Amino acid sequence: MKSLLTDLINLLFPTLCVGCDQTLHQADQFLCTACRLALPETNDHQSPDHNESHNKFAGKVPIRYVTSYARFVKGGVMQRAIHRIKYEGNKDAATGFGRWYGAILNEHSSLADDIDLLVGVPLHKQRLRQRGYNQADQLAIGLSETMQLPARTDVLVRTEFKSSQTKKNRLERWANVETVFGVADALAVKDKHIAIVDDVLTTGATIEACAAELLRAGCREVSVITLAVTQ
Repeated sequence: MKSLLTDLINLLFPTLCVGCDQTLHQADQFLCTACRLALPETNDHQSPDHNESHNKFAGKVPIRYVTSYARFVKGGVMQRAIHRIKYEGNKDAATGFGRWYGAILNEHSSLADDIDLLVGVPLHKQRLRQRGYNQADQLAIGLSETMQLPARTDVLVRTEFKSSQTKKNRLERWANVETVFGVADALAVKDKHIAIVDDVLTTGATIEACAAELLRAGCREVSVITLAVTQ
């Protein structure tokens, strides 16, 4: 009876792939097999201290490791997936991507042995009310489940509400976020290696601002883990 009810619910309200909107098979979660195979993975984790993602921070703020799951290609699977995560309420996909990437990092890198705490880039309270959740926190929670690392959603805070970064250049992005972050619990980061988690690494301005605050609060080292990275 339970199986029949599940089949009926799936028939009436099918679960759609966040990458292509096709109905998912029962074995799939939020991304179909074809879309997952089409993801342009970066392999950043093979050299997390020396890759294109890491180069975005060169000469700006000291970052130990940087690793991004896939390249953000305009019109591609990852762009569509992130749009659904951020603007269409697909919270579970954010957590699921975190679990996937955490499993990859566990299998092919030693990052979990070196990092003490995962922290998502925070949203302002106003934006959080609008969206209902913070996609960066959900990614961090997913990563924590497979990497067996603690994740905190209350360490970094956004103190000012600023306009979207989407259409700004690097200087505008930095000016927009330079003073908007703070550390709410300095003891939680003191002498620890913190990994900042976010959905997309673009110019790096937002993460730079977060890293600067963490280091100012006594953090030993900062690394970065993102779902996607722009070219």
